[in-house]
Amino acid sequence: MKRITQIVAFCLLTVTHLAAQKNYVSEVWVSDLGNGKYKNPVLYADYSDPDACRVGEDFYMTSSSFNCLPGLQILYSKDLVNWTIVGAAVPDALPPVEAPERPEHGNRVWAPSIRHHNGEFYIFWGDPDQGAFMVKAKDPKGPWTEPALVKAGKGIIDTCPLWDEDGKVYMVHAYAGSRAGLKSVIAICELNKEATKAITPSRIVFDGHEAHETCEGPKFYKKNGYYYIFHPAGGVATGWQVVLRSKSVYGPYEWKTVLAQGSSPVNGPHQGAWVDTPTGEDWFLHFQDVGAYGRIMHLQPMKWVNDWPVIGIDKDGDGCGEPVLTYKKPNVGKTYPICTPQESDEFDGYTLSPQWQWHANINEKWAYYAGNKGYVRLYSYPVVKDYRNLWDVANLLLQKTPSDNFTATMKLTFSPIQKYKGERTGLIVMGRDYAGLILENTDKGLVLSQVECIKAEKGAPEETNTSVSLSQNTVYLKVRFESHLKDGKNRNMRENLNVMCNFSYSLDGKKFKTLGKPFKAREGQWIGAKVGTFCTRPAIVTNDGGWADVDWFRITKK
Repeated sequence: MKRITQIVAFCLLTVTHLAAQKNYVSEVWVSDLGNGKYKNPVLYADYSDPDACRVGEDFYMTSSSFNCLPGLQILYSKDLVNWTIVGAAVPDALPPVEAPERPEHGNRVWAPSIRHHNGEFYIFWGDPDQGAFMVKAKDPKGPWTEPALVKAGKGIIDTCPLWDEDGKVYMVHAYAGSRAGLKSVIAICELNKEATKAITPSRIVFDGHEAHETCEGPKFYKKNGYYYIFHPAGGVATGWQVVLRSKSVYGPYEWKTVLAQGSSPVNGPHQGAWVDTPTGEDWFLHFQDVGAYGRIMHLQPMKWVNDWPVIGIDKDGDGCGEPVLTYKKPNVGKTYPICTPQESDEFDGYTLSPQWQWHANINEKWAYYAGNKGYVRLYSYPVVKDYRNLWDVANLLLQKTPSDNFTATMKLTFSPIQKYKGERTGLIVMGRDYAGLILENTDKGLVLSQVECIKAEKGAPEETNTSVSLSQNTVYLKVRFESHLKDGKNRNMRENLNVMCNFSYSLDGKKFKTLGKPFKAREGQWIGAKVGTFCTRPAIVTNDGGWADVDWFRITKK
């Protein structure tokens, strides 16, 4: 009997592994049009400050993850249009590991860069409160090294290395005005050969105060004897892309604006990555800030003219392009199947699926991934003693919103402990404002409420709009995201995109009843609104609690 059990377990693991290898294709957003063209954004999800590199025929991308863990998610593509999540460079915790029970909204991992050198992958990023960090790995799926502090300093952000032909290693970075007391400048320092420590002070090589205020996010390249620094300027939602060049690493640098919104509807096209294809084409990945959905990723054609890059379509021939909405796919020599980053989850694995992130350094006591039983069990975890609302909760299990219009539905079974009240679980849309369907164990039994919290980041109390009593502990929870433009003339999507969420529930998974009132989604601290679940209990001392079993979580059109 034991032998049979082992065979069954092996088969389950094999099936799970094979399922993970299949290409996931979203119901709600696919960039590949299937006719040799693609539409922007290539990822309608909050992959903020993207950076990418090519190794042979493979492309790898990472983006800002701030306080969310696993951090620095790694995405993989063969053609720059179809992407899948293959891992994370910081799987569990960011230093210093002190108290995982409270999120650090908007802190930790800012604007990373990913590079491949001498058989190893490197990711650099700036922590605005600590300095520049680096991790490396031979395989982008991991394992990655522990974060190394390359250069300590308040306000050092947006770091990117360059290995020069003479063996020297340099790092370019910007400064966060909120910590450094200075912004709108670009600086360079030299690193040791291992790229683990700065060995010179940073030297400011470009001042953008006059022409390119809020210059930041630099990426370092070398081509045809020129050192190039690609960087955004003008602000997140309204800025443009600048390129600096010089024959000397420390300058002086001349500059040129190479991408701007122009007549397109794509506001703030900037901050990303130049990559080339095996066939010799050049492309540029960048983000667009669309407010509640965060910073979504676009792909632009790029060409070199007189040793300057031109990004997008240059209609008037002035050397500055504007974004495309549809275009022919990159020529990578082959055609690859359509795939998109993972969204829906049947929870049939034994580890966390790669689309999910917790809202802080991970505590191993938060969840049990019971793949053989087909669910994830979230244990109720005590909130902090000075709890105000869910903004203070670390064990929020969330994922990025994947499109402008979609539905998220989950099946949940709640098993609270009976000796005390106040344990909660449910479906939430999280941001500076949040709302959700919350199931709570009360003196009156199980109660399902539609709640909202406006100005959660300011400590505002959570409000209950509507409640219903439940006689069963299994429930299906649903939220529908729908968006529209408030003003057809406003070309700033961050201000103009109105995202409304409507909540409903079901006791049988078939007939759903609307509960509460519509909620206007709002972004978090430097991230888009996220959707997911949680399980908490009051801040009391006890040796155990209840749990919530999430059977599945599905992203669909309707």
